[in-house]
Amino acid sequence: MVRILRSPIGGMVYHILNRANGRETIFQREEDYKVIGKILFEAKKKYSIQIFSFCIMPNHWHFVLCPKEGKDLPNFMRWITHTHTQRWHTYHQTVGCGHVYQGRYKSFPVEKDSHFLLLCRYVERNPLRAKLVQKAEGWEWSSLWTREHGTEQQKSLLSPWPVERPNSYIEWVNTPLINEERDLKKIRHALQRGRPYGREDWVDKTAKESGLLSTLKPRGRPRKGT
Repeated sequence: MVRILRSPIGGMVYHILNRANGRETIFQREEDYKVIGKILFEAKKKYSIQIFSFCIMPNHWHFVLCPKEGKDLPNFMRWITHTHTQRWHTYHQTVGCGHVYQGRYKSFPVEKDSHFLLLCRYVERNPLRAKLVQKAEGWEWSSLWTREHGTEQQKSLLSPWPVERPNSYIEWVNTPLINEERDLKKIRHALQRGRPYGREDWVDKTAKESGLLSTLKPRGRPRKGT
């Protein structure tokens, strides 16, 4: 039984992903990761956003967050992407050499129940899945490492979860699930389509309220007679 907690500022929870242009490696050294970390702190001070989980990978990053108002999300993401692009080019002395990111970020809403936990597990398990570390909490550029080993200042970037974290959460993140491939497929499908991720009744309701009904329809031209 998943225990639902009250979120301090409420609102919809989203998973956010953005990739480097051409999937190039944009985080090559420790300083690159520190730059995006500093930008995250600055952005959180500027916008009313709760950050629950994050993971910065060599050529992309994931956030699980909750904006206070709908407009806060695009403003937050636009500022992060624009600021990081400017600083990346300045640091690498490549000003005027093109895009750092492939385009606009991808996102989808997630229900605040066991789906939220599965999504955070997916995000924080990324370095282990990519074989960058032997234990997920060993990847320094993630919320899992931050919660376990970060300073108080680093931990202040993260907000309390709207769902109670299991006592054995770290073990759960590090252990493959029986339905691992099925769960991955559902999350990746939600990401590709921008489809709400949760129970089917919640998905239908959220899609209607958020103008996302098109994400529930199969891709391609409908067959004749349908």
